[in-house]
Amino acid sequence: MKPTKSILLAVLGTTLGLSTLPAISGTPTETPITPTPQMVWDKALQGEDSGIADLLTPDLWMSSADADFTDALALLQQNIEKREQTRGESIDEANETLDEHLAKFDENGSYIELSKALSAAVALQLLYDNEDVFFSDEKISRLIDQSIEAAKKAESKGDWLIASELFYRLDAIHDQTGTFKDDVDRLTRRLTMIRLYVPERLWELRNERRLAEELDGLPPYNSYGDLYTDKLQGIDSITVRTAIQRAAAQHLSRQSKVDPSGVSMNDLIVGGIDAVSTMATTTDLSAAFLGFADDRQRSQFIRELEAIRAKYADNSRPASAYDLRRAIDSIMSASRDSVSVMPEALLHEFGNGAIAQLDAYTAIIWPDEVARFRRSTQGEFIGVGIRIQLDELQNITIVTPLEGTPAQRVGLQADDIIKKVDGISAVGLGLDQAVEVITGPPNTDVTLTVERRSEDETGAETLEEIEFTITRAKIDLPSVKGWSKNGPTDDDWDYFLDRDEGIGYVRLTGFTEDTTRDFDRAVASMKEEGLNALVLDLRYNPGGLLDQAVQLSSRFVPHGMVVKTVDAAGITQDRQDVRSVNPKYSVRDIPVVVLINEGSASASEIVSGAIQAGAHKGKNKALVIGARSFGKGSVQNVYMLPGGLSAMKLTTQHYQIDSPRMIHKVPGATEWGIEPDLHVEMLPSQSAEALLLRRDADIFPIDQFGNEIVDAERPDPSTLISDGIDLQVQTALVLLQSQVQDSIAKTTMKD
Repeated sequence: MKPTKSILLAVLGTTLGLSTLPAISGTPTETPITPTPQMVWDKALQGEDSGIADLLTPDLWMSSADADFTDALALLQQNIEKREQTRGESIDEANETLDEHLAKFDENGSYIELSKALSAAVALQLLYDNEDVFFSDEKISRLIDQSIEAAKKAESKGDWLIASELFYRLDAIHDQTGTFKDDVDRLTRRLTMIRLYVPERLWELRNERRLAEELDGLPPYNSYGDLYTDKLQGIDSITVRTAIQRAAAQHLSRQSKVDPSGVSMNDLIVGGIDAVSTMATTTDLSAAFLGFADDRQRSQFIRELEAIRAKYADNSRPASAYDLRRAIDSIMSASRDSVSVMPEALLHEFGNGAIAQLDAYTAIIWPDEVARFRRSTQGEFIGVGIRIQLDELQNITIVTPLEGTPAQRVGLQADDIIKKVDGISAVGLGLDQAVEVITGPPNTDVTLTVERRSEDETGAETLEEIEFTITRAKIDLPSVKGWSKNGPTDDDWDYFLDRDEGIGYVRLTGFTEDTTRDFDRAVASMKEEGLNALVLDLRYNPGGLLDQAVQLSSRFVPHGMVVKTVDAAGITQDRQDVRSVNPKYSVRDIPVVVLINEGSASASEIVSGAIQAGAHKGKNKALVIGARSFGKGSVQNVYMLPGGLSAMKLTTQHYQIDSPRMIHKVPGATEWGIEPDLHVEMLPSQSAEALLLRRDADIFPIDQFGNEIVDAERPDPSTLISDGIDLQVQTALVLLQSQVQDSIAKTTMKD
């Protein structure tokens, strides 16, 4: 639930003018109290906005804390005020932009102007801390009504891209109600089909859009590695039927005696038929399937689909696996009699449509997607070891070669532009295409031709093309990072956010097979140098392996349940308790602040929730701060499908922590995810700037010999705090500094 006022809007901000301070009990008193670090921590743990705001006022600490701590408080106050000034300026700017695009739309009726107006409205909504004010604005109501009408008209005319934009932005505004979710899903499905079957048409739509905005056109379309016939190889009826039958029998929301209103086999069959109908009505696909270009044949196919659908739309007659087979066979027969679409394509869309009736995380992993899926869960891939991005001219540019990888050893450098892959032009490739053609089986070669800028002896800029033949190998993707990169290897991190006070910082980008092992190494390293407190940054962490989440949680909580899984009937299927930990890896006895935000999901929610639950019970000293997490608390089991080329993720249970608290965001829910003890707001511009700065700061510039490029420009992570960019990290630092102050004070008293 979005807080009406971020706690840090009060902390050192709007409450600084108070003339009286609350007593610890909360009863007003005229006698100012002398704050103690423990008061600050306790009030933060209780989420007492006004109380902690008063206690963190810098002036109160002048006589009881050292200068560094009061300076840190003053800087936080300054940066809060800076944020609020930026908020006001951004609201004015967003309103001005909104008015400008609305006026242009009224003048010329351009849907692009309407889409830009919606974008400005979304930005405005994010800046307000009261949504009632936002929705009560007459121009917002008018904009929403006009956009709904325009989106429907655009889709009816086959303008899929602009229709998708409009519905997507309408959904962003109404994300709590899900009013436009079905529209977004439908348009996303259309564009996904266009991307798969007629990718050049999607390129045309995107290019037309850029030209309409008077931007530079895209590079010419490049079909390298982009043939749908290759991607559909290995798909057959048995594969698809097996996936759907397993979903009908095991999915969390399946229809059963306990929940007769759940998703049935009928629903799955109808969903599959509807997806094939969407395929048939996406007219751009006629470039791949000529039968769709014949209106008579296409209309005949759609009529037959409607007749097949009618047989299964009535849930009063439960469908079976036999009915599923009959439905698929009927679709194939109808296609042969009319549009003659290749069976693999129909099966692909039928399977996607059926599984989409369940939840966002259950999916068939098709043969061309299996390698990417394994990379995301195992933390490794087979490739050459480069990070790439598209620059402003849509060139595939090397951000950096990774240390110790084949790319670094042969001499690839940052800012090299990839022009060819195995002699075939790479101009116009998308990032996914580039990844697919550069990666491949281990111990195989790939030849990259790059364009490199350099200077000759006179200082004049020169361009040269260089060809590198590289042998692919396994590339590890470490998930544990520190505060500042100080060397080229995965372990070269300065993990201290405040070295003088012994405050460490560990950022987890995921939960892969090596996450806990690498975390232990980081903690052991910090303990050798005097670790007194720790920031665990789980922001934008999408999750990963449950086993790693349980192991990592055990480093913070001494005993008790970490998480349990429950089925649709609420019956516990599995319980994971804290595991034994070597003391040198434990951080149970030091203060910890966990950072989460709306990008923290799944395993990161389990870890932050388990640490928070332990702290609330007095098992450990920890605070969770930031913004409410994403709300992905469902269990997916992965199964290989017949033939071994495809797989599926299937949601079978929900996670619960601190029973009966459930993480998962279910339709219609008002509460989900992990609610932080302290809400610390960052403006969208701050979040974007922090992400970009962190990305660039994490790159350690090296040459082909693995040596540091000394004069390379790199951002300094400390500016995240000094410039008030990352208020969540800065607040975590101040809170932990207060605890270190408390520890020093107690030690001094003992001495």
